[in-house]
Amino acid sequence: MHISVPEDIVPLDSILPDEPLLMMGAGPVPIPARVAAANGIVINHLGDTMAQIIDQVKNMSRYVFQTNSGHILGVAGPGSAAMEMAVANLVVPKSKVLSVCNGFFSNRLAEMSERMEADVIRLDVADGEEVAVTDIEQQLLQHKPQILTIVQGETSNTVCNSELANIAALAKQHNCMVIVDAVCTLSTMPLAMDEWGIDAVITGGQKGLSCIPGVSLVGFSDKAWQHISTRTDQLRHWCLDAKLADQFWYKKSYHYTAPVSGILAIHEALRLICNETLSVRFERHLRCSKALQAGVEALGLTLYVKPSARLNSVVGINVPEGIEAKALLKHMSGIHRVEISGSFGPDIVRIGQMGEQCRAHNLFRTLHALGSSMNSLGQTLDLPAGVAALESALNQKTA
Repeated sequence: MHISVPEDIVPLDSILPDEPLLMMGAGPVPIPARVAAANGIVINHLGDTMAQIIDQVKNMSRYVFQTNSGHILGVAGPGSAAMEMAVANLVVPKSKVLSVCNGFFSNRLAEMSERMEADVIRLDVADGEEVAVTDIEQQLLQHKPQILTIVQGETSNTVCNSELANIAALAKQHNCMVIVDAVCTLSTMPLAMDEWGIDAVITGGQKGLSCIPGVSLVGFSDKAWQHISTRTDQLRHWCLDAKLADQFWYKKSYHYTAPVSGILAIHEALRLICNETLSVRFERHLRCSKALQAGVEALGLTLYVKPSARLNSVVGINVPEGIEAKALLKHMSGIHRVEISGSFGPDIVRIGQMGEQCRAHNLFRTLHALGSSMNSLGQTLDLPAGVAALESALNQKTA
């Protein structure tokens, strides 16, 4: 049988837009030049140079995760692969898992636990709301789960579970380990793994860390690693087996061919975070997000989530009646070369505020693109007022 060479293959530069889009959605996010340059390097994945880089990645990760003893592992895959590594290694078949479900990604954690044949109790939270500590306590008392899964920031509907520290402390009292999805929040807002007593923290490169998609990190507490180390059943996953991954990340041995370029990129992303320091980075993210929110409201639009439960890393904006979200996104992308995200259900659009997105020039360009596109589609907004509010808020110190 003869298979001919495809005739419609063209170089990338004839497919990609002439001007790169400004990525201001819920991820992936723009990456710094040093991260992009590191991603173009290939070295021996088992050599001495890689061993030195791995040690630095682990040390910098401990700072970003805020843990002194956490067992850090890299994952060749997106944030969802890091999710699955945490779940697959901590969830024992037939054990009980309490999953806080208030959006798309928190439900994914529940589904992963179900695929591990756990007895999953879903604590469903009303859309746009954060989970109440009292509801968690009731479920812990009633079901006595071994694992609790929760997201810190639900990017799908822009809700923040702001009581995470209290929830983790409560779970610890009930001898329940806590898995936290922090893909969009790690390095954008406080998360203290050791102080809060969290047993597994998951993050992906493509959001808060301002790194490339496809390389992720997971941190396990001492308690979690002891649980993993003493499991006697054979894990269903091979690539995501933490004990096998440990061979590469701590014993300079072979697991599989590591994503060399991705590890170099995440090294540079973590280094930039350490150079900035977490306190400065948290302040920058909060100030920029609050300023964007003020600008959006001054335009005449409303935000989807009330302030007490609002995620600052991804801002949800209600789409006015008479405007189609898809048409808005297409106009912003095609005319203004700014890309924001649509919805996973609610009639909202979402603007990311993670890493390199939180720069003043990006905010002004995005707000102008949003307001101008709305006006072009027939919604009368006060664009000068929005820009003025953004500028004023950017010049204010956060509380």
